Amino acid sequence: MSGGDRNRKKAPRAQGWEEAGAEFYQESYPSTDTDFDVLQKDPKQLATLLPSKQNRAATIKRIRTSTDTKTFRRQTSSRSRRESTTRRASTAADVQVSMLPDLSENLSNEQRTWEEIMQIKALPVSMAQKREMKAKLQSEPNLRLQGFEQFKWKRRKIWQKLEAQIKESYAKLELWKSDLKRIEGNCGTGVVAYFLFIKWLLFLNFGIFGLVFLFVTLPTLIFNKQEDTECEDCCSAMYFNQSTDSNIILDLVQGTGRMERTILFYGVYSNETFSYSINDTLMYYDLPLAYITVTLVYFILSLIAIVKSAAKDFKERLVEGEGQFYQYCNLIFGGWDFCIHNEKTAVMKHKAIYNEIKGFIEVERREEERQNRTQQERTKLIIIRFIVNLVVLCVLAASAAAIYFVFAYSTNKLEESPEDIPFLDSSMEKLLYEFLPSISIVLLNILVPMIFGFLVNAEKYSPVNVIRITLVRTVFLRLSSLFVLYASLYAKVSCEPENSEICLSANCTTCWETFVGQQIYKLVLTDFATHLFLTFFINLPRAIIAKNFNNKFAKFIGQQNFELPKHVLDVIYSQTLCWLGCFYAPLLPAIATVVCFLMFYVKKFACLINSTPGVTIYRASRSNSMFMIVLLLSYIFAILPVAYSIGELFPSRSCGPFRGLPSVWSYIVIVFTSTPKWLQCVVAFISTAGFAVPAFVVLTLLLYYYWAVNSANRHMVTVLKNQLVLEGHDKQFLLDRLSMFIKQQQESQKRLRHAEMIRDGERNISSN
Repeated sequence: MSGGDRNRKKAPRAQGWEEAGAEFYQESYPSTDTDFDVLQKDPKQLATLLPSKQNRAATIKRIRTSTDTKTFRRQTSSRSRRESTTRRASTAADVQVSMLPDLSENLSNEQRTWEEIMQIKALPVSMAQKREMKAKLQSEPNLRLQGFEQFKWKRRKIWQKLEAQIKESYAKLELWKSDLKRIEGNCGTGVVAYFLFIKWLLFLNFGIFGLVFLFVTLPTLIFNKQEDTECEDCCSAMYFNQSTDSNIILDLVQGTGRMERTILFYGVYSNETFSYSINDTLMYYDLPLAYITVTLVYFILSLIAIVKSAAKDFKERLVEGEGQFYQYCNLIFGGWDFCIHNEKTAVMKHKAIYNEIKGFIEVERREEERQNRTQQERTKLIIIRFIVNLVVLCVLAASAAAIYFVFAYSTNKLEESPEDIPFLDSSMEKLLYEFLPSISIVLLNILVPMIFGFLVNAEKYSPVNVIRITLVRTVFLRLSSLFVLYASLYAKVSCEPENSEICLSANCTTCWETFVGQQIYKLVLTDFATHLFLTFFINLPRAIIAKNFNNKFAKFIGQQNFELPKHVLDVIYSQTLCWLGCFYAPLLPAIATVVCFLMFYVKKFACLINSTPGVTIYRASRSNSMFMIVLLLSYIFAILPVAYSIGELFPSRSCGPFRGLPSVWSYIVIVFTSTPKWLQCVVAFISTAGFAVPAFVVLTLLLYYYWAVNSANRHMVTVLKNQLVLEGHDKQFLLDRLSMFIKQQQESQKRLRHAEMIRDGERNISSN
């Protein structure tokens, strides 16, 4: 065995293409006039010299040689058998390469179609006719299909045409289409992804509202009867006979009084099973079962929608990551939309492409700055980041303590009698104490992120990491504030009567579920009112000052950037409140839908009027992934307290669909015990180890199967990429051969002209 063979033996499997390429470049190519004359007589011989052909031939030759060697060595010793096994594994990829289709071969009909398409370009007809003729030629594969294959091809074409028409019709009716284009032109794809996220939340909340209205609210409106108010000892009668005489405006704002007796809150929904007849057939509608089932359904659908959207965005990020080495080429040469026929739209598209390029350059600049740091600078930066994180933890703890003490203070003031504190007779001051916890939470959500934004500048993160760090800290702030509020509410409402004859204890509310719904309702209204106030009464005057006064102080006071993390958390916080309160206030998703609709225009005004395009450019795929990750975190936080209240807390005795039960989940158990025996047996079997262990094994095998398929697909993608590289080598080889041929022709023509000049000179001399 030669030394070259021994070196190839030690090469890893991944170097198969490099070895083949090296063998190709070691081949001899025509360089003499005789060889070129041979190629001119038989051009097909040139195809055998292409890199892909040489690579495939070398690979097959190496496989055959390796196979012969393995066969010989299997007859000699067990050691050589192990070596042949290793070599057989190393040539597996090469076998796949040798079986790949030759991309350099052209089918005759495709070549003819291509030539006809090229001829269409020269025809003196309109562009519409050229497109029609081209489309007709491109449908030529239909001529090569017959029978059932042709039917499937036609069916697929019809379905694709139908899908295109549906998408075109939907695009014409798309909500906020022109607004989104304007935002994209001014601020880039990352910011427009935020507004698409608001639109996504709008449809999500509308879907939740549709479920609740159809299966809970509408049956209540149709079948609901007046509560029995004649029973003096009845807890429900005590609750519904309470006086509701108060200010209508205050009731609307606080959710108390008359608003408390509406279908907006949990307390008015009945615990009865309604009966009705259709064609003399008695039918039943179990409202408590519908209430808990709809709650489970919209939480599951929300999770599915989040996971599906996150998976889609993850795929887009992978595709974007594949093109990171040629992103500028893709953007410059393939980023323009040739369907644009409006000058204003073209200007906005120019701005969008400019912002994208600006974002790529900014990322590269930050990365170069990070790599050029010295060891001393890195140590200093680590110490600064440690101190900043300690400060952040202290701020979060102080915020949580402030919310707890404010809630306790406002609760104590509201529980004190009017005789002890005469000024509580004032409705406005009572309203202030009612909204004091919500106002404190909203103020902390506004002020503390400013502190975080100031601190994160000292840590010198990249733009992407600045967004992530700020998001994580602000999410912890907002979720911790809601957690403290929920813990304070739990301390107030978690009081079970000592005996079943009394409706409630002295320190408990009559209907604690409605009370919790009122608190979240007030928090939603306060949060939205704060956005309106800040946008139109604080930030708008600042923007006017910055535009009309050209000095440093005016720029410092009035100039604003559209900080995407802050605005993302605004809408995610509102969505978290919706999930948190929709069990206690079933129509809260309808309010959240209206809030999302109005929030789009509020944020659009803040983006286009109040703010200037920021230095940090956000990319769409990364922004979408970031939105969904934070939304999933908020979803988990919102579902845990609701799940605990459903499974563990004692429902109110005086109101709601589950009055008189030990827990909400106990009603599911009661309904399950009334189901057929076979269904109970099936569910019991599913909960045993006899079903769980085989199911686990099957799921594990399926997971391994899909993992193996994924690995094989990844490997094939790598092989095809290398094949495409070789096709590029083919093109380069043909260009080199063409250049050499042209040079040879020029040199031969020079020699002919030189010989002719010599002959002419000799004739002149002989004639003289």
